Amino acid sequence: MRKRSLVGNAFGLLAAVACMIAPHDSAPAQTGSTADIAAYAGADRQQRLLAGGKREGVLTMYSNAPTEDNTALVGAFEKKYGIKVNLYRASSEDIRQRALVEAAAKRFDVDFILNNGPAMEALAAEKLLQAVPSPYLADVMARAIPPHRQWVGFCLNVLVAAYNTDRIKQAELPKSYSDLRDPRWKGRIAIEADDSDWFAGLMGELGEDAGLRLFREIAATNGFSVRKGHTLLTNLVVAGEAPLALTVFNYTAEQLKKYGAPIDWFVIAPLISMPNSVAVARAAPHPSAAVLMFDFMLSDGQKILAERDYVATSQKVASPLDRDRLTVMDSATALAQGDKWEKLYHQIISSRP
Repeated sequence: MRKRSLVGNAFGLLAAVACMIAPHDSAPAQTGSTADIAAYAGADRQQRLLAGGKREGVLTMYSNAPTEDNTALVGAFEKKYGIKVNLYRASSEDIRQRALVEAAAKRFDVDFILNNGPAMEALAAEKLLQAVPSPYLADVMARAIPPHRQWVGFCLNVLVAAYNTDRIKQAELPKSYSDLRDPRWKGRIAIEADDSDWFAGLMGELGEDAGLRLFREIAATNGFSVRKGHTLLTNLVVAGEAPLALTVFNYTAEQLKKYGAPIDWFVIAPLISMPNSVAVARAAPHPSAAVLMFDFMLSDGQKILAERDYVATSQKVASPLDRDRLTVMDSATALAQGDKWEKLYHQIISSRP
């Protein structure tokens, strides 16, 4: 659930969006502003949101979640409330770019966004998101809620190490990153091409100088097999082509393990996580449905995620990992320092054959 840089070729994108604008107002008549609807805290909040959502009849959602997880979440919402969800599924960067360009063109189509923390920070900085004082925020771990509250982490993306159980015995597994300097790992370590956020968090925990020196030594001694895409990387572990992978989502590895694939995952401390987040668009054309979805993601959605082996942020549901052991990265810092860590990650890891 990812990734990076801001508007780049914004003028080209702006022109493309402008060409799509039809000469009509797509937003339905509203009974209140998004801010007013989000802020309502009366005992009949749920009933008001549902009634408003039924009148609006539809919700447009942008999401970077895997297809199967979108299907589970959207399907449960539609079944419970009878409100149709128009889903646009894309990478985190594509979603960020689309939301920014649409706002610049004064085209407000999106109601609800699911994306990673740094991408959400970019949208919050442009004042495109609406803080929602949901009653379910009380259940969410504090580290998943930024001070401005314009988005909320509804799960934590946790990158763990995974290995092919036919190629590597459990007793052989490295117990620390330092163990990866052992020559027996030469040509056996795989990693995802764009995990500079994870790398930044890891270097922060190991100490920047010591951490960079360690990974330069691993690269020089044993090298990294760099692959684009976490799903591809995980499947290569299953196939045995990547005996050991350093950056696999815990839930993907666990799901494949349950299906009987020759894969298992383990933790090399420190364990780095990044919030994957939800937010209501400030100019949502269907604000009641959007706020209803926000509440759903922090309540029923948390149970759905837990069943799918995610680390949900609601402390009312179980987690496959101890949340207290996780380093939760600050999304604003990750966004601000992104260029630095992309460059270092490329130099040390992803530029190597």
